[in-house]
Amino acid sequence: MIQILLNEWKGWSRTGQFRWLFVGLVGVLLLLSYFGVQDVRNRQALVDQSKREVREQWENMGPTNPHGAAHYGSYAFKPLNSLSALDEGVNLTAGSVLRLEGHVQNEVVHSAQSQSAFISYFGPLKASIVLQVIVPLFMIFLTYYAVKSEHEQGRVRLLMVQGITYPKLVFGKVLAIWILSLIILLVTLGSQIAIFGAGLEADFLLRSALIVLAYAVFYLIITSLTASFCAWASQGASSLTFMLAVWVVWLIFLPKLAGWYVEKQHPLPSREAFTSAMREDRSKGIDGHNPADEREQAFKDSVLMAYDVQHLDSLPINYDGLLMQADEEYGNKVWDKHFGSLFEVMQRQKTNLQLVGLINPYGSLRSLSMGISGTDQWSHLHFQKEAEAYRRVFIKELNDEHAYGGSKNGDWGWKAEQEFFNGIEDFHYTNPRYTQAARIYQQDWFNLILWLVIALMSLGVATKKRESKPL
Repeated sequence: MIQILLNEWKGWSRTGQFRWLFVGLVGVLLLLSYFGVQDVRNRQALVDQSKREVREQWENMGPTNPHGAAHYGSYAFKPLNSLSALDEGVNLTAGSVLRLEGHVQNEVVHSAQSQSAFISYFGPLKASIVLQVIVPLFMIFLTYYAVKSEHEQGRVRLLMVQGITYPKLVFGKVLAIWILSLIILLVTLGSQIAIFGAGLEADFLLRSALIVLAYAVFYLIITSLTASFCAWASQGASSLTFMLAVWVVWLIFLPKLAGWYVEKQHPLPSREAFTSAMREDRSKGIDGHNPADEREQAFKDSVLMAYDVQHLDSLPINYDGLLMQADEEYGNKVWDKHFGSLFEVMQRQKTNLQLVGLINPYGSLRSLSMGISGTDQWSHLHFQKEAEAYRRVFIKELNDEHAYGGSKNGDWGWKAEQEFFNGIEDFHYTNPRYTQAARIYQQDWFNLILWLVIALMSLGVATKKRESKPL
């Protein structure tokens, strides 16, 4: 087996076309790695600069009414990571900046796509696109020619006379091509780590190892299936055509069909319908700026009773601040209801798409690539939830200062000192560890392992069958 592998590599090294193709492919990946890392660095530097500027503005706005400061608001910035240079994932369209203010839960904006006028069908050209699309194609052609050349040049009988079985011959070639793909993968990932200068934290090492494992399993599936088709087919060209057809179906048709089916089964509301539903539910609660409904009256009565007074002017605190916070808390319930339902639908869509991986391992690889890189939907929603949790604490501090900081009811001209605003903690967010989301991707791992078993069994059966026929 080792000798077959070594002979295969020697043959490649003596072929000028292969050498140029291999060097060109690795060169493209190295360039994409460099530009991908530089892009992440530039965007992260812009995020860091924006965070500093927002904080400086907050700490230099001077004495301000707390409720006015709530409308002034702040921003939450989603940090990038080194593996996002490999796979952009949902960051392409999901955005990375969230405005935090009172009365309103905003959407995350400023996606990578919105900043570029040149986005291809697959998104911006990242190393992951080459690793997921071009490298498998390279392996399909290489496997086909490696197996069929033995038949066309009449070496199969000679090798079998020397004691090499046909299954051993084909498995040796598959192993040689698979190891070659691993070299391409490791060079790409290693160059990104070296250029980025990433630290060797436990989570980063785990993610890097899992990235290698996911792609390695997928590449072995591709080479094994191609070799098995070559062994099954009586004519060489038919096996290549069939494998290319399978690849096109995996790459284009099944993802489109699966996306259409999932959207039909679990449709997401339009932005207009979603916003309208939230607005309607919001209007049923306490309106802090127009407190003239029964809910406001019930709340006011409860406050007066709690302080044992008859009129708002007799309160030792500012009732407006309490009213603003009551408005916020009702709005939080509305957010939890509607966004909670939205997240549930998105999770059901994700689950169904993962099940499609049972017939499309390419979909499972894409899902794992984004999930391990921390650029998946779950990671984005995690950031959004953490930012909303901070917004609630942030606005409550401002409303509490408005209520208990020393102003009286109706005194909208009262201002808190700058020291109070400086004491409010800024939003600090750390990307979650992979172990926090590992459970979500169990189905994808199962799909790839299942396909690997199927591919290897198919290869074993096909080579045994072919060995029993005249070669």
